[in-house]
Amino acid sequence: MKLNPVRMGRRAITSVLSMIVLAIAFCAFTQSATAHAQSPESKPADEGTYQTIPLTYVTGKQDAFDVVTDLRNMLPHAKTYFVESQNAISIRGSADNIQAAQKILADIDRPRKVYRLTYSLTELDGDKPVSVQKVSLIALDSGDRVTLKQGGKLPIITGTTGGDNSAHNSQVQYIDTGLTIEATVEGSADALRLRTKIEQSSVADQRAASGVADPTFRQTVLDGITTLVPGKPLVLGSLDIPGTTHREEVSVVSELVH
Repeated sequence: MKLNPVRMGRRAITSVLSMIVLAIAFCAFTQSATAHAQSPESKPADEGTYQTIPLTYVTGKQDAFDVVTDLRNMLPHAKTYFVESQNAISIRGSADNIQAAQKILADIDRPRKVYRLTYSLTELDGDKPVSVQKVSLIALDSGDRVTLKQGGKLPIITGTTGGDNSAHNSQVQYIDTGLTIEATVEGSADALRLRTKIEQSSVADQRAASGVADPTFRQTVLDGITTLVPGKPLVLGSLDIPGTTHREEVSVVSELVH
């Protein structure tokens, strides 16, 4: 029996079309099954929650930027900004991120403790006190520097202007003399990290060896970092007083004001 070529061609075309339809249906079924089998963890995080949290005790711009840096480090998946016009933190992220940010800010944005630092500069002749000078500073536990200066300014002529036929104008520079204390405090009520720089300067009796009329200065500097327990005095250092048998001892004690 002879086969009809036209009929055979139609059967081949029908077979090919059937296979194409089956392939398309299989692909659609596979994609649908994959979508339904996707775990909840693979879904993108919810980033639609937005909140602005005002700052109460953090008022400096640099301090606010430090807070933003801390939040970005601890909550890397959230978007955090400082809104200067409102002195507030703007955060966009998941509900968990918002809740965590509120807890962090509650710990960071708090009232600063105020301490009174009392420095004692005791002049000793051997072990016998000759005189005591006390100086007090008020400092916050924020790490901001507080400075006290006690003394005067000594004018030093650094140059002159003008020719033979004109008046001479002197260029004068003023040098601080006396006592300067710089202090920064950080930490808690149990232990404070104290950075102190104490500088004493005065005019010496002798003149410079070159014979210049400018005075010679005597200067002593004490610079260091220590841990201070509130209420307990701590000796920071001791130094000899030039030209005498005396020495000066420097101590400090802190007191919580509020």
